[in-house]
Amino acid sequence: MPVPGFGEIAEKLRRSTVRVSAGRRGHGSGVIVKPEGVIITNAHVATSSPIEVEVWDGRRAQANLSMRDAVRDIAVLRVSLPELLAAPLADSDQVRVGELVIAIGNPLGFMGALTTGVVHAVGRVPGLGPMKWIQADVRLAPGNSGGPLANARGQVVGINTMVAAGVGLAVPTNAVSRLLRGEGSHTPLGIVTRPVQITARGKAQLGLMILEIIKNSAAEAASLMLGDIVTGADGRTLDSIEDLERVLEGTGERVVRLQFLRGDRANVRTVAIRLGLQSVAAA
Repeated sequence: MPVPGFGEIAEKLRRSTVRVSAGRRGHGSGVIVKPEGVIITNAHVATSSPIEVEVWDGRRAQANLSMRDAVRDIAVLRVSLPELLAAPLADSDQVRVGELVIAIGNPLGFMGALTTGVVHAVGRVPGLGPMKWIQADVRLAPGNSGGPLANARGQVVGINTMVAAGVGLAVPTNAVSRLLRGEGSHTPLGIVTRPVQITARGKAQLGLMILEIIKNSAAEAASLMLGDIVTGADGRTLDSIEDLERVLEGTGERVVRLQFLRGDRANVRTVAIRLGLQSVAAA
C-alpha cells in the first residue's frame, strides 16, 4: 500500500478543519475528531450563541456546545452533517522537540490555510503556570484558534490556542481525550477565561482574561465584566491557572476575594465572590 505524500496528508487535514462562527465575536477554527459530527475548538472561540460551523466544501450547520473545559480552553461542539472526515488524535505525550508539525486554520477569513514548522518545546511556558503546552514555530493569526496542530502523519497532536513570544502554543490532544471522556476541569465562578501575560512591578505575571460570564453565576452576581483580568485570589498572585482552581475548591457557603484589573489596568481591584449560595453552571 503506497505511503501518502505530504500533499495528500495536508488535504485530508484541510477537509477535517472547520470554520467556527460564534455570535458576533468573530471567527475561529475547529477540527472534526469523530465522523458523526464531534468537533474540538477553543473554549474562547465558542463563547456566544448561535454557533455555526462551515466545512471545507461550503456546507454550514448550527452547532451545539456539548462540553467545555474553561481551564484548558477547549470545547466540544456537535453538528448534524453527513460524510464528515475526522482527523485521528495522536498520543501527545509522544511529541518530540524538532518534530515537523502542520497547523491548519482559517486566519483572517482564509479557509483552510496551512503553515508548517517544528516543535520547539513541550512543557511549561513561563508566566502561564505548570500546564503543558506544545510550542511550535508555526505562524498563527486571528482565526487560527481552535484549529489542529498535526504531525507529519496527519495525526492531531494539539489544538492551536495562542501565540506567546512569537511561538504558537497548542493544547496537547491528551487533554482533549480527557475532555471527551468527561474529565474536563470546571470552575464554580461561572466564567470562561484565557491566560494572558501581564506586567506588574516590572515582572511578567499570569492573568486570566474573562471572555464569558455564565448567566446567574457567582461571577455575574459579583459584577465581574468581560475583559476583566483576574490576577490573584485571597491576596495571593496566580502562578498558575490551577492556583485559582485550588482557591475555589470546597463546599458550602464561603467568600473568596479576587484581585483583578479593569479598563486601563492601572489599579488592582478586589471583589468578594460569594460561593455556595446557588447552583452555578460549569464554564
